[in-house]
Amino acid sequence: MIIWNPWHGCHRVSEGCAHCYMYFLDAKRGIDTSHVFRTANFDMPLLRKRDGSFRYPAGMEILVGLSTDFFVEEADAWRDEAWQIIRSRPDLIFRILTKRATRIRRCLPADWGDGYENVLLEVTTENQRRADERLSILLDVPAKHRGFMAAPLIGPIDVERYLATGHFEQVLCGGENYGGSRPCHYEWVKSLSDQCRRHDTTFDFIETGSVFVKEGKTYHIPSKRKQSEQAFKSGLSYEGRQVEYALHHAEPSLFAEKIARIRGFFRPECATCGSRLTCNGCSNCENCGKKAPSIFTH
Repeated sequence: MIIWNPWHGCHRVSEGCAHCYMYFLDAKRGIDTSHVFRTANFDMPLLRKRDGSFRYPAGMEILVGLSTDFFVEEADAWRDEAWQIIRSRPDLIFRILTKRATRIRRCLPADWGDGYENVLLEVTTENQRRADERLSILLDVPAKHRGFMAAPLIGPIDVERYLATGHFEQVLCGGENYGGSRPCHYEWVKSLSDQCRRHDTTFDFIETGSVFVKEGKTYHIPSKRKQSEQAFKSGLSYEGRQVEYALHHAEPSLFAEKIARIRGFFRPECATCGSRLTCNGCSNCENCGKKAPSIFTH
């Protein structure tokens, strides 16, 4: 899966941020996560190969802002330019995840209308309080595509009434990692999976977290790979109704107008990966084996 961090840095805003993985990883590098800065990868979706073609091909999905929040206040000066990049690649799907649901509407581009065809807006819902707060806001924001992530899942959540609207296309779920991980319970995940199945909504249990509780027994699973594998083996993930993205070529093309989403798994370990349902695999961007530019150049 491709990750695009146009800027780096964030501030804790809710319970799910208490043991944020970026604060943990940045601390090991001596970086102050609360300092938000524009990265050297700002124009990443526009990069090209030597033959002139885009490095990231049409039909791929891009996760936006995993080392930040797309709607963080300090990025207001750069966001219009980021939206322009997203407009420039109508052949890619951009998945934007945020905890700042209250800022979404005011930060949308002037030509947003009822949403961009190639943008999936998602909020995090780590517990019932945040699910009720953020899902209701997201439902009120015009969007072509919506979803949410229950991660780190730190309590049971009932989202039945939100799923019943039919406006949420996918739900991702996972436990917590790194310093001070709070336990994720199998019963919470199972309940969320059942809710999604009742409304034919894709549910992807991506990882157990490092502390997982099932039937009263606590399991410590430090390996992220093992967490993902155990999530896959649980059978809780569910592929719901198919979602169509009306993607368009970024440049004039002799080929058919309709662009299919790319779904490729090129490594053996992908066969049992918890993210399989919502990951489109390797993009063959030619970065393998090469030293990528640091995102911290600023």
